[in-house]
Amino acid sequence: MDKDLQKKLQKKLEAEKKRLIKDLGFFAKKDPQLKGNWLTRFPFFGLNRSHKDESAEEIEGYENLLPVEHALELRLEDIENALAKIKKGNYGQCEKCRKNIEPKRLEVVPEARLCMKCGKKENL
Repeated sequence: MDKDLQKKLQKKLEAEKKRLIKDLGFFAKKDPQLKGNWLTRFPFFGLNRSHKDESAEEIEGYENLLPVEHALELRLEDIENALAKIKKGNYGQCEKCRKNIEPKRLEVVPEARLCMKCGKKENL
């Protein structure tokens, strides 16, 4: 892989990692016991309220954040894996067929694990 392209993609990955951590930090905290896991904070807005419907809204809001947390965790994991591959020297290699991933694909999805051909097969 072209070193200039790899450096450009590394910067892009690092910036996206920072953004994801910041986004997760708005509503979750890192799990100290499980690496890569975040815990959505339950809002305790209604502690002094007596209205059940307000508490129900808080529970619904919490439940709506859980899939968002999960999606951001998965994306963050993919980005961290791509950064680790850069350090190991095997970035841009398809995890399935071991061929180089197309540079155009990496420019769009720098954390891509599979080449287009293998990615299509996996999604069938």
